[in-house]
Amino acid sequence: MKDRRDFLKTALTGAVLLGTQSKLSLADVPTKSTNTGHQDQYTHRIEPGKSRVVIARDSALHGSSGHLDEKRVLDLLDRAIASYTGRDKPTDAWKHILPQGGPDKVIGIKTNGLGGKGISSHAMLAFAIAERLRWAGIKPGNIVIWDRFARDLEACGFTINTDPSRVRCFGSDVSGYEEDGVAFGAAINVKLSKILTRQCDMVIGLPILKDHSGAGVTFAMKNMYGVVQRPNELHGGGCNPFVADLNCIPAVREKVRFTIGDAMTSVYDGGPGFHPERLWQPNALIIGEDRVALDTTAWQLLERKRAEAGLPTLEAAGRPPRYIATAADPNHKLGFNKPEHINLVEI
Repeated sequence: MKDRRDFLKTALTGAVLLGTQSKLSLADVPTKSTNTGHQDQYTHRIEPGKSRVVIARDSALHGSSGHLDEKRVLDLLDRAIASYTGRDKPTDAWKHILPQGGPDKVIGIKTNGLGGKGISSHAMLAFAIAERLRWAGIKPGNIVIWDRFARDLEACGFTINTDPSRVRCFGSDVSGYEEDGVAFGAAINVKLSKILTRQCDMVIGLPILKDHSGAGVTFAMKNMYGVVQRPNELHGGGCNPFVADLNCIPAVREKVRFTIGDAMTSVYDGGPGFHPERLWQPNALIIGEDRVALDTTAWQLLERKRAEAGLPTLEAAGRPPRYIATAADPNHKLGFNKPEHINLVEI
């Protein structure tokens, strides 16, 4: 516990193609024997031809004061990763997810602070991830928490820090963008952050689950709007096909290999900005590799909550997230969007 507190204190101050996107393929996740007479809490059968998505919940994640409990956040993260990988020990689980090469690899954690304070990726979760990366052997200075701007990171509760001896935290307004644009489909002349292209060997997406006034849902794939210089140019047509096209650009497709979706707090209407009257606490993490399956799952959760609140479906509201089906189509092949192809595990 002391080591964890010291680490956090220091840090705070300063799919279809899964086999090619990551060394962790669903077929490689072990299924433990249950011959001992009881079912291990982290044991779930992996079904061939399906993308695995884990939703881990803790109804007591927010204490009586309404604030997140640090220990519960870390425990929830451990449970989610253990369930996804089939490994009990957090260190073993993380090593199974990370790329080969050990401590010299640079791992980015791409947050989302655009919604402002109150509806941004939680710093507590980001630092819990950073801690587990360190335990898995990644050097602190090789962990980069990042977003487009310093103001977005500060909205999440981070302090900007470029000290290479500690977990770093800075925006693309520091690193800059590539001079040459890249393209896929309708996403043309897209200039990518140098944090993505030149610094990170792997990126873990840390989106926050939100309703979106144009796209319907913003989660795993739309979080990538924060890696480009001018995301405003990618918002036409409800962000379709732009979200899918952006995620097909090689640096995005190949480096963003895992998502730890922050559904601890969400906004189910009026997003992507902060609207306290529409705030919701699912108290959950949604994790996986298949960005399409993740967004499909997030969409279903939002629709369920909207129905409970007496709100129309996103389709009826005129903003269904059509980019999700586009991302799954034969031209993109970013993952699965059909429920029968998603192995959803809820713990």
